[in-house]
Amino acid sequence: MEIRFWGTRGSLPASVTAKIIRQKVQSALEIAQEKGFGSGSDIEAFIDNELPFWVKGTYGANTPCIEIRDGDDLVLCDAGSGLRDFGNHLLRSYGKASPKDFHIFLSHLHWDHIQGFPFFIPAYVKGNCVTVYGCHKDMSKAFSVQHGSPFFPINFKDLGADIHFVVLSPGKTYDIAGFRVTAKEQNHPGKSYGYRFERDGKIIVYSTDSEHKTESDEDFSSFVDFFSSADLLIFDAQYTLIDAWTIKEDWGHSNNLIGVELAQKAGVKHLCLYHHEPVSSDKDLDRFLQGTRKLASHQKEGVQLQVSIAWDGMVVEV
Repeated sequence: MEIRFWGTRGSLPASVTAKIIRQKVQSALEIAQEKGFGSGSDIEAFIDNELPFWVKGTYGANTPCIEIRDGDDLVLCDAGSGLRDFGNHLLRSYGKASPKDFHIFLSHLHWDHIQGFPFFIPAYVKGNCVTVYGCHKDMSKAFSVQHGSPFFPINFKDLGADIHFVVLSPGKTYDIAGFRVTAKEQNHPGKSYGYRFERDGKIIVYSTDSEHKTESDEDFSSFVDFFSSADLLIFDAQYTLIDAWTIKEDWGHSNNLIGVELAQKAGVKHLCLYHHEPVSSDKDLDRFLQGTRKLASHQKEGVQLQVSIAWDGMVVEV
């Protein structure tokens, strides 16, 4: 099973400016000078082995969208701006003459989680089938409103693909596209829902836009059960602990410390930090990852928790 991240930022896309690129170039040159890089040196080896990720790459700019690939059906979580890149990649790979079935699971209807759909080219192609799943009853209304005047030049009803909306009940398990899928209500303004995907003994949990306010076992127990034994937990860690419990309390997002604690209690194998703060730089996120790994290293018992941080284009095999 392959999980590909197409959008990892939260709230709104994060631009990559000329100033940011200049800072990356300057950092790369400073490292090259320190390492004694000169003419005749292997440039690609230097980039691969000597430059940290925040210098040679980026954690991304797109808002939430992930792909779970295992079979012919295409399963996605959320329809943020990353959905546009996914659709363009798919068309380049297969062309318009190959009809596809798309299954999109929505955490909720805030704009950063649906804003990519008007730019999702497969939705314009006849023969394609797009099924949107979620626990909000007004999904079709939200899509129609953003996909028409005065916000967009093409009306939702004029799309070429066959598009359906399916309302799910939290706590009930469904068989969809070869997966056993269960949704769970989460603490977020207007409510959001996480999803647990199970297939052939593998478990993936997508839990974004969820605020965990306390550390008591009683309050955490339902999420420990929901995350239990997950091979991969994609977890909203938009804020630091201090921000989450002070100036951004009740904003509907969580932090890395609680992510580690929940993952360890639930016996998760791989925790992936997700829904990044849009003002955080690549260097900030790199520090955030290192700090989270240090927290996770103090696990007292059980299998050591693997910790990563999502970036646009990252692929995880489960």
